[in-house]
Amino acid sequence: MAGTAAASRGRPQRVSMQEHMAIDVSPGPIQPIHLISDFFPHFYPFSRPTLRAPGPRPAVTPALRSAPQPQPDPEPEGDSDDSTVLGTLEFTLLFDADNSALHCTAHRAKGLKPPASGSVDTYVKANLLPGTSKASQLRTRTVRGTRGPVWEETLTYHGFTRQDAGRKTLRLCVCEDPRLRRRRRAPPLGELRVPLRKLVPNRARSFDVCLEKRRLTKRPKSLDTARGMSLYEEEEVEAEVAEEERGRILLSLCYSSQQGGLLVGALRCAHLAPMDANGYSDPFVRLFLHPNVGKKSKYKTSVRRKTLNPEFNEEFFYAGPREELAQKTLLVSVWDYDLGTADDFIGGVQLSSRASGEGQQHWSECLGHSDRRLELWHPLDGAPFQLSD
Repeated sequence: MAGTAAASRGRPQRVSMQEHMAIDVSPGPIQPIHLISDFFPHFYPFSRPTLRAPGPRPAVTPALRSAPQPQPDPEPEGDSDDSTVLGTLEFTLLFDADNSALHCTAHRAKGLKPPASGSVDTYVKANLLPGTSKASQLRTRTVRGTRGPVWEETLTYHGFTRQDAGRKTLRLCVCEDPRLRRRRRAPPLGELRVPLRKLVPNRARSFDVCLEKRRLTKRPKSLDTARGMSLYEEEEVEAEVAEEERGRILLSLCYSSQQGGLLVGALRCAHLAPMDANGYSDPFVRLFLHPNVGKKSKYKTSVRRKTLNPEFNEEFFYAGPREELAQKTLLVSVWDYDLGTADDFIGGVQLSSRASGEGQQHWSECLGHSDRRLELWHPLDGAPFQLSD
């Protein structure tokens, strides 16, 4: 009995609800309640509710007092229209203008809202808008078992030019691992969009932005929806509907004075248009020096399977003096390989002294300087070549 009394003195006494309701209800003058939260404490999801007995307090004058403000929940639960409930994402963007690349480093996320399935295995998915969805889609690795994942992973878009920076938007989504989703097309945990026109070339910029709910967008009716074209922002549909991107290719040109000919390198392609039903392509590159006779005027690279951003790094040689090469046209085309049927034309580019834009500039600078390797990105044209004899 003595042990029970000693144990009861060691812990705070619990007060029943009947005792709560009986406080200060005896006949007599009404006494002010010192602090209502002492008798009816708030309930916090992440803290154990405890009942604190009121201790001795100094005399309080009967005046209006503001109720104590509850502490904010660092990881709120439940549905809410507040964007901060979805969490925040920290990342860094760098536009490398010298190498025509956009680097996006996903650092970490904080306070993510757990999905309905209870999974907390997340990754970051990036898309460039407008553009083909799978061609510009990159993702980080999956970090498991935390609401504050740390990735520290860099995603790189090759062939990103100043024109792209002026008109494209980067969309970042924090998604649940698709292998653990119960629903086939579960929405992302949150997303954000960054207009890339505000980036300063060759200068990194860090962001710490609140995630928002998924934004519904309209798809241009003139684009082939069966070929995996991505959703476009509503305010950009009218400006971009007439321009369907086919992708771009990185070519290197070098006139070798020792070998007496032109070295042409097909290095890589980026953001190619999907031609297969699975939303990808099996691309390869064909090269043709026109006018010319013989098999040595035609080359093609190996096929890269199921990709929209292939890397070839293959080089070919065309013999001849610079004066003769200056009168010819180099035709570079990208194709989708199909087994048993005709290959699909994705796009092409012409390089000659009579071409326009970057095709003429690249060709002229190469033949004007010997033993100098020049690399340049060229946008692909979806129109077939029109050649004259």
